[in-house]
Amino acid sequence: MTFSGLLIVAVGVGLMMLAVVPELSRRLRGGFFYGWWLVVISGFVMVIGSVPLFHAMSLWAVALEHQFGWSRTQLGLALTLTRVEGGIMGPVEGYLSDKVGTRRMVMIGMIIMGIGFLIFGRVNSLWMFYSAYLVMSMGMGLGSWVPMMTLLNHWFARQRAMAISWANVGSRLGALLLVPAIAWAIEPGHGPLGWSVTASLFGIFAIAIAFPISRLIRNRPQDYGQGPDGDPVLAETSPSPTEAVQENSGGSATEFTASQALRTPAFWLISFGHGFTSMIIIAIMAHLGLLLQDHGYPLQTTGWIVAVYTAVAMVFQVVGGYVGDRMPKRMALFIFTTIQAGAVVILTMASDLSTFYLFAVLFGVGFGGRNPLTIAVRGEYFGRASFGKILGLSTVPMNVLLLIASPLAGYMRDVQGTYTNAFLILAALNFIGGVCFLFAKRPVLPGAQDRPSGPVRAVTAGGNNAR
Repeated sequence: MTFSGLLIVAVGVGLMMLAVVPELSRRLRGGFFYGWWLVVISGFVMVIGSVPLFHAMSLWAVALEHQFGWSRTQLGLALTLTRVEGGIMGPVEGYLSDKVGTRRMVMIGMIIMGIGFLIFGRVNSLWMFYSAYLVMSMGMGLGSWVPMMTLLNHWFARQRAMAISWANVGSRLGALLLVPAIAWAIEPGHGPLGWSVTASLFGIFAIAIAFPISRLIRNRPQDYGQGPDGDPVLAETSPSPTEAVQENSGGSATEFTASQALRTPAFWLISFGHGFTSMIIIAIMAHLGLLLQDHGYPLQTTGWIVAVYTAVAMVFQVVGGYVGDRMPKRMALFIFTTIQAGAVVILTMASDLSTFYLFAVLFGVGFGGRNPLTIAVRGEYFGRASFGKILGLSTVPMNVLLLIASPLAGYMRDVQGTYTNAFLILAALNFIGGVCFLFAKRPVLPGAQDRPSGPVRAVTAGGNNAR
């Protein structure tokens, strides 16, 4: 009865979303800046794509360990496999985001992710668990983070950091609600649904909304007579990436091609900075529930601690965007990532619940403030024309680092009986990542200094107009 009822709700939500498409299209044509609708839609898509797969990973791990008795190393390898997928598919996801557009990417990605969750709901062996996580990760990559960040980068220039911040607020709000609900549903021995039924319901929901949510997405503002931030379009021509000029953060910036970006120190410093500061996030997502279990706390406690750092992160997404639009983003990134590293050091010393909640608050400040800036700084430094390709390529060195994080934490816990040394190592690497951000100065192409600054020029390359 519960399964059937939630299936009906999922289908109903999909139909209701499909019904509002004509009204949103009318508003788009009528002069309302649709970019802010896309901020809301991006937040929703990232909730479906990231919360059950990554934010709730430590919850799934506890349930799977309880049922199958798998080791922490084996459970941690699941997230490692998703990073293998990300390293291979990241450039492809970026290329497709620029080439075919976010709309199609979201529909395809949601369907693939839904299929992955349906497989996950039937898991009865370790290899099947790994296979399901690979499929889910591929769907999330194709339909969530890279394409949505590319989309917002196309629709915003001056307000890019704030737009990304608000989209991430939506994502964190979803995590705030979903993570405790998942913990309640799959608590070993007590959950009313269990992990298998819950995973299957996520799969059904993702497939049900794939088509209607994709119909709400518009790839570029120029396709609808608007420029980024709602500014008027001053030119209908299609300049090459090296000719396009944008106004951003009080100055002009040349649009880099992917190959030009790869030749700048800033690309590599940002990529490795993002990777080093994400390693601890991946490890926390995979092992926090298991760490709290080691201290004798039930799964619901994990859900509430995740909810606390998610709620704080939700606020500091906006703070980070505000700060990033008013001071050099590389400096803001260094500040927030240092706070994140400090929070993890506190986690290694925690034994009572109050200290775990202190960790959650500080981790939310650092994680939340840092998150929108890692995307906004790329848009500011490299422009919009090849943003998807550049972001996709930057995930390769990132994912090489992320491959290490979760299995390292799991292996050291299995060998040493504690996560302390593993998390201290990851906190140190987190700080190194902050230093990488600090030294990532804005690149300038030869001859770019001589170009006049001015309003946003429309970039309407024919291959990117798929809607």
